[in-house]
Amino acid sequence: MAFNLNQKGHGMRIKETKVYRFAELSDEAKETAIERMADINVDYEWWDGEYEDAAQIGLKITEFDLDRNRHCKGCFAEDAEDTANKIIAQHGASCTTHETATQYIKERAELVKKYSDGVNTNIVHEDNDFEFDAECDELDAEFLKSILEDYSIILQKQYEHLMSETAILETIEANDYEFTVDGHLS
Repeated sequence: MAFNLNQKGHGMRIKETKVYRFAELSDEAKETAIERMADINVDYEWWDGEYEDAAQIGLKITEFDLDRNRHCKGCFAEDAEDTANKIIAQHGASCTTHETATQYIKERAELVKKYSDGVNTNIVHEDNDFEFDAECDELDAEFLKSILEDYSIILQKQYEHLMSETAILETIEANDYEFTVDGHLS
């Protein structure tokens, strides 16, 4: 059996749709557009920038979660002191990670002084190595816990920003998206 697609009602059709820039939409259509594009900024690995930032300061983030189960897990690439020094050098003084790192460096210096010989207060005396190492390990673990908490907050705030109407509108405008009259992406 053969079909002739040129018969009336069959074959190729041309359908034209009028498209609008976001600013040209009605308020109702704008709401629809924003709702339909709610995840436009988080439908890919949006956290890569924060992971890269962490890697630059010697922190490897291995996992995180948001909202009620907000947490961040990871480890130091080198050691706690190295990471703290990189944070202080690379993150601004107003950043919570900078504050956390500064506090850690201060507490570590106090620990070194505590286990020094009293004369050379910036060097741990060899007789005190074991006690120093034990306390320093605890301090390092607390610093890791604190810096991961800082990053979990950073990730949460970044996600909330990307999901905000402001960020969605910025993406729409930056990409010059066009919509149907009812606010659907064309």
